[in-house]
Amino acid sequence: MKSKLLFVVVLASAGILAAQQASAPAPVPVESAPLHKVVFKNDVVTVMHLILPPGARTQYHTHTHDRMAVTLSATSTTNQKWNEAEGSAAPTKPGDIGALTLAEASYTHRVHNVGSVAFDVLDIEPALRPATPSPDIAGPVAAETPSARVYNWVLAPGATSPMHTHTRPYIIISITALNLKMSSPDGQSGSHQVKAGDFHFVDGKVTHNLSNVGTSPGQIVEVELK
Repeated sequence: MKSKLLFVVVLASAGILAAQQASAPAPVPVESAPLHKVVFKNDVVTVMHLILPPGARTQYHTHTHDRMAVTLSATSTTNQKWNEAEGSAAPTKPGDIGALTLAEASYTHRVHNVGSVAFDVLDIEPALRPATPSPDIAGPVAAETPSARVYNWVLAPGATSPMHTHTRPYIIISITALNLKMSSPDGQSGSHQVKAGDFHFVDGKVTHNLSNVGTSPGQIVEVELK
């Protein structure tokens, strides 16, 4: 009797999922998803900005490249892969780093913001997965895929990161508002008042350190292509 009941529950769940999938718009490439805004693109990388209001879902969308996701807000979201049930809610906070390595040719899913604050995230997708990744590492690696490495610098007021060298193009992202000073080994330096979510693509070899010359804690994330 229990086995029969379990079969009925599973069948009903499968029917509900099938009905949900049938009513949802067909998946689109992530760059064409209505809420994913391409804010930077060149031959080597694409940066997309997603702001998902509370209670909203993204359209099902397909990723065809490895991805780094850098979260800028504190809320709670679920993830739902195509033809699978919606996952459990998970909290997010500014500075969270998600690394997606494609195991197949593509990955299709949607995100549901089940929190009370907008879900704000930058998606960074390198155009190519290198056959021979660069072995040069700029610092402690916070996350990586076959396409990119991430360095996470959490800086108390007055703190400075170690001097480090980027031999590959990278994107520097400010997680918090910050009075940021960057200095090079030859003594040259520059200060920048940056806002949370500000980012900049840097192409070329760079050696520098990062200093928080403000009065509030700061966080910088660097996504370096391999």
